[in-house]
Amino acid sequence: MNRYLLLAGALFCGAYSAFGQDYSGDVFRYSDQTITGTARFQGLGGGHVALGGDASSTFTNPAGLGFYNRSELSFSPGVRLQNVGVNYANQNTNSNKAVPFVGQAGLIFAGEPSRQGSLRRGTFGITYSRQVSLGNEFAFTGLNNRSSITDAWAADLNGLNIASGVVDKAFNDKTNQVTDINGVPGTSYLAAAYQLYLIDPTTAGGSVYTGAEGDKVTNQTQSYSSSGSQSQWTLGYGANFNDKLYVGGSLGIASTRFDFTNRYSETFVGGDQIRGLTDLSTLTVRGTGINLSLGAIYRPTEAVQLGATVVSPTFSGLTETYDRTLSADIIGIRQTDANGNPVRFVPALQRIALPSNDFDYTITTPLRASGGATFFFAKRGFITATAEYVGYSGMRVGTSNYQSAADNQAFREDNKKNVQAAYQNVVNFRVGAEVRASMFRFRAGAAYLPSAYKDTFDQLARNGDRNSLLLSGGVGVRNERFFADVAYSAYAFKTAYAPYTLNNSQNYAAAVLNNKVGSALLSVGVFF
Repeated sequence: MNRYLLLAGALFCGAYSAFGQDYSGDVFRYSDQTITGTARFQGLGGGHVALGGDASSTFTNPAGLGFYNRSELSFSPGVRLQNVGVNYANQNTNSNKAVPFVGQAGLIFAGEPSRQGSLRRGTFGITYSRQVSLGNEFAFTGLNNRSSITDAWAADLNGLNIASGVVDKAFNDKTNQVTDINGVPGTSYLAAAYQLYLIDPTTAGGSVYTGAEGDKVTNQTQSYSSSGSQSQWTLGYGANFNDKLYVGGSLGIASTRFDFTNRYSETFVGGDQIRGLTDLSTLTVRGTGINLSLGAIYRPTEAVQLGATVVSPTFSGLTETYDRTLSADIIGIRQTDANGNPVRFVPALQRIALPSNDFDYTITTPLRASGGATFFFAKRGFITATAEYVGYSGMRVGTSNYQSAADNQAFREDNKKNVQAAYQNVVNFRVGAEVRASMFRFRAGAAYLPSAYKDTFDQLARNGDRNSLLLSGGVGVRNERFFADVAYSAYAFKTAYAPYTLNNSQNYAAAVLNNKVGSALLSVGVFF
């Protein structure tokens, strides 16, 4: 697929290549987990590998299933709250979005006690969990007296060094459709912009181009909305050996669903020939994947538990459809008639839909490995901590979509280089505590999530703005028949985004986005 400015890949996930073959941001988007699991685990700052007896153990550390001595059915609905404050060209806007979701559902079957050998009990679990939330919404507007997106398009076309007559041939005036210019992948948007008079040659038949209304101030507006998630069904088994060693494994089946709509528009203040333009793009992504987990928990004493787990990369196949439409609001193009008199030409064609692009590709998410410890204070509560290694530099993207094996290999190699240039491995830290009072539980937790980015290609200084500190808390009740837990988690981080870029960074504007995310989750369950 040929995508020029795929916002979802570039906005939160790094840079993009000139003609859109960089999918490093896409694989990161589906790998960026913050907090998952039941309200019990979320109240403790996230998944902990040295805790058991929770449905979340199925995908955090399946060894924890070995702690169950009775079966359980649980369900966890929630709501995700997101606020995005944007500053663009010294103008501030604010957007809010609330998205209800199902965070977790689980069915745990505890086996019968065993009196033979060291095996005390085995437990099987099947759970649904929301691993990554992909919903977002924001908008910004501002006056730019330095450039227009048409300047960026002109620069892209200048880089091809192709005469305007060749550009003209990429347009079919019978169908009003455009194709890639001279067979160069990902250039159909330039052919559309040329036909809409948004970029023009400086001389008749020349190969040097400029953007429309180049001397005008532009009022630039962008709105973005996305929805979707990466969710997972997990089948897990955990075994208890002598109430000292617990081991387990699980199989995860991941499902990816992502949609976005992005609308960028410009109005030329005092425009002579063109009032403005609109660039509308949509993306739909669907796919499935698979991963494996292995884990162990060891109890050297009654008061201490040590846990470790390894989660393989998720290997997914994805299919996406990308659509893009360019529109121009034309006042009248200055021309001369056969007698040399100045006239205004208003073309009937002021909107061109680019060919819809379907593309199949594969992604490999990072390997994750965690270790942790839990310390119990008799029956009064516990504290727990987990360190999680995430190998972001090992993310990979591949395809067999191209007819040429060499092109498919080049796609894989290019994206490998992009991943390794943009992302670094990180270690996340989580800590949580629970206090017990009769049937009541009180929880608090925190997680430090360092940035996976190597460089500041989102134009933020390396001052820790991309690092996140997540805080959470919760309460619960539990007896022999049922449990109910409530948790709330919150974190904040900054990103930046430029609708387009030019060689001179002084000639374009970038929006700084202040993101605040909160999540409220209720988990209810019964024992049987």
